[in-house]
Amino acid sequence: MTSVDDIRTSLEGVEAKLMHVCGTHEQEITRHGIRSLLPRNIEVISGPGCPVCITPKADIDKMIFLAEHGITVTTYGDMLRVPSSKKSLQDARAGGADVRIVYSITNALEIARREKDKEVVHFAIGFETTAPTTCAVLEGIPETFSVYSVHRLIPPTLDFLLSLGGSNINGFIDPGHVSVIIGSDAYRPISEKYRIPQVITGFTAEDILGGIVMLVNQIREGRHEVENQYSRVVHPEGNLIARKMMEDAFEVVDAEWRALECIPRSGYELKEKYAHADAKRKYEDLFEKFVYEEKGEHGCRCGEVLRGLIRSEECPLFAKVCSPEGPVGPCMVGNEGTCAITYKYGHLR
Repeated sequence: MTSVDDIRTSLEGVEAKLMHVCGTHEQEITRHGIRSLLPRNIEVISGPGCPVCITPKADIDKMIFLAEHGITVTTYGDMLRVPSSKKSLQDARAGGADVRIVYSITNALEIARREKDKEVVHFAIGFETTAPTTCAVLEGIPETFSVYSVHRLIPPTLDFLLSLGGSNINGFIDPGHVSVIIGSDAYRPISEKYRIPQVITGFTAEDILGGIVMLVNQIREGRHEVENQYSRVVHPEGNLIARKMMEDAFEVVDAEWRALECIPRSGYELKEKYAHADAKRKYEDLFEKFVYEEKGEHGCRCGEVLRGLIRSEECPLFAKVCSPEGPVGPCMVGNEGTCAITYKYGHLR
């Protein structure tokens, strides 16, 4: 096995800022103290890889609005505590709204089938990893069940970050679980357009360190390819069945990302053929009464954290006003939020 000293030696002589876009990668990098093992010339920064963190406040507020109008809303545990413009879904539940935690969309569907007198809306968040699970339940659902999609796509986001500039990114560590679905070929247009190297990696410390070495070697040699460190799981074409399901169910649309901007062609909306399952269409009349009042998180710098412009510790609210017990911004919520991870494991950095 290659020693840490050998890895450090192999990384010398190249200045590089590498970005990953995966909450699980950030958790493993921070928990294992991987940054502390790297020479100072190599910086690894976290990008917008947490689906909970980038879900727009307006969409969370719409889920609260539905729940407070007697509709059962299902969501994942981390989403419950994300602060929005006025409150969180957890606050709405504490006030009597029927908001339930589920582990998958099939759990939400079971609620609708079991409690036939209730209208049930599943808040479908996540990247290409979870989008196929949404597709899988759309046929034969009860009339009382629908989906509110805020699924987002990773490759358009990498394109967007590079187009903004400012982060001075020299290479991407691409997410392993997303890549299982979309395949390594999905990233090639980005490397060709921006002449930037990318490496898909797995989630062990060895995987991540191996991916970093592969990226630095590309930079040293002047290459800009998509390499696949996670080839034991990820294939060039991805999961063809899952991709076909997504193409059948979803339209690719421009989409808002919390703390960022509207990113072109970075979201999934249900196609017209699944209008009966689309909560946005089903409750269109009710949503006409919805009024969104934008409220900024004063002093919160989650947007800069998500773009890799600052570290969590550089936010003036971090560990002072903002903590996992009382989050101000979305990055302090859940297992994949950069600030929450730094708060828990930052002493290992």
